[in-house]
Amino acid sequence: MLTIRDDAALQTVITTFEMTPGTCQDLLDALESAYDEFISKQPGFIAAGLHVNDAQTRIANYSQWQRREDFQAMLRSEEMRARNRKIHTLCRSFEPVMYEVAKSFG
Repeated sequence: MLTIRDDAALQTVITTFEMTPGTCQDLLDALESAYDEFISKQPGFIAAGLHVNDAQTRIANYSQWQRREDFQAMLRSEEMRARNRKIHTLCRSFEPVMYEVAKSFG
């Protein structure tokens, strides 16, 4: 389960993808497959969510990991490097960025 709390000891990664409406569903399918078959099974994975904007030109991916090294190890694996090459063909750009929760409300 995703946890958004400023006192949570975990690593948050937000990745944004830019694409055309014509490739949005293909990219979403590739991301769902990556999470179902590989990412969710990696050490340190906690949870993730995929969000699509109304125009289908952006996908935001929010994921959480026990440690930043867990995320980095997954990203550097042969499996994920191959998947990212395919994902890159479906979008204009994508950028994973690690964040700390500065403050949470609610």
